[in-house]
Amino acid sequence: MASTELEKKPSQAIDPAEEPSVEWGWHGGFPKGTQIAGWFSVVAVLLMLIGNHQGILSGGGHFKMEDVFLIGTAVVLALGLFYDLAKNKRRR
Repeated sequence: MASTELEKKPSQAIDPAEEPSVEWGWHGGFPKGTQIAGWFSVVAVLLMLIGNHQGILSGGGHFKMEDVFLIGTAVVLALGLFYDLAKNKRRR
């Protein structure tokens, strides 16, 4: 009796009905690509600090609220990248 291809697959196989890309090839993530794109984004956000935006005067000094949000965004992105890096190291 000839066995079918479905019978040969291990029980842990991904069901093509749930993930159609399994039928035509590789199925996974891009851990290095995620890190590269993420750090590029952090640098791009920090480069936005250089510019001609104006600050809000508060008590005689200049307070740039835009800078607070840009730095906060960069910090959140960096923390997410460090978390992703640690998570990937634990998997190995």
